[in-house]
Amino acid sequence: MNTEEIKLPKNKQETVGIFRKRPKYDEEGNRIYYKKKKLIKSRVNRSVGGDIAMVLFLLIAGVFMAFPMIYAISNSFKPLHELWLFPPNLIVKNPTGANYRDMFTILSNSTVPFTRYLFNTLFITIGATFLRVISASMAAYPLSKTNFKGRKTINKLITMTLMFAAPAAALANYLIMASFGWIDTWLCLLIPALGSSFSLYLIRGFVDQFPDSVLEAARIDGAGEFRIFWNILMPNMKPAWMTLIVFSVKDYWNQGATIYIYREELKTLNYAMGQIAAEGVARAGVSMAINVIMMIVPVLTFLITQSNIIETMATSGMKD
Repeated sequence: MNTEEIKLPKNKQETVGIFRKRPKYDEEGNRIYYKKKKLIKSRVNRSVGGDIAMVLFLLIAGVFMAFPMIYAISNSFKPLHELWLFPPNLIVKNPTGANYRDMFTILSNSTVPFTRYLFNTLFITIGATFLRVISASMAAYPLSKTNFKGRKTINKLITMTLMFAAPAAALANYLIMASFGWIDTWLCLLIPALGSSFSLYLIRGFVDQFPDSVLEAARIDGAGEFRIFWNILMPNMKPAWMTLIVFSVKDYWNQGATIYIYREELKTLNYAMGQIAAEGVARAGVSMAINVIMMIVPVLTFLITQSNIIETMATSGMKD
């Protein structure tokens, strides 16, 4: 007897939504469960010698890539006389925390509190990153999956804008910001994040690879365009927007003095740190401490998003 023709009791009938497989039942009305297959094998077929060689190679590569970070952290704890030794020492011999104490002492004595600089940087970084991810994702969906007149021309223009460096468009951007009255406000840093061509190009390249059959199946099930975008496309675009978050945090966290902001209370943390580092040789140790402080957030962001990207790439691949 065909299981699809069985009329099930009301307590065993289930609603089938988007992407949910229709449950199967036996002749008695009991649901049939299947054992899930592993997407990735637990062990690669490789000899013990190959495993050892791979571990050694990864260890050497990891140490090589971590060398600049280790050297910067070591320099931040060096006293002034050790910073000018030649050849330089990789590991500090007489560690001291004076560089960090001097940095916070200088910041605490400034006209604008350190917490204000930190708040400005966090607000701009989080706000601009959110706007870049949302605007690029929403624009990439119709540009990739919708056929309308002028679509190819718009995509070509987006690609062409990547050839122009930011300083080349600085004057035009300033005139636009001035015409709207956004100079010396946060809007001049947040609003341009909505039109980032690099962000749109990155997200659109990922959306192009998303299978159209999945979107058509969702439309047949009655899903609207916004629901398709938010509940289907966005979760499956996780590798793309997590990668965009890494680039965005790096750009905005390291945002220094700009041609749009003049009030000291709106300056960023990187600007304040740069002012301290520019005071000369006597602040060389403080400059090293500043470098370590400024690289903490981008490094942590990369480590967090890297694990999520690898996990999503491995488990959510979709084929048409």
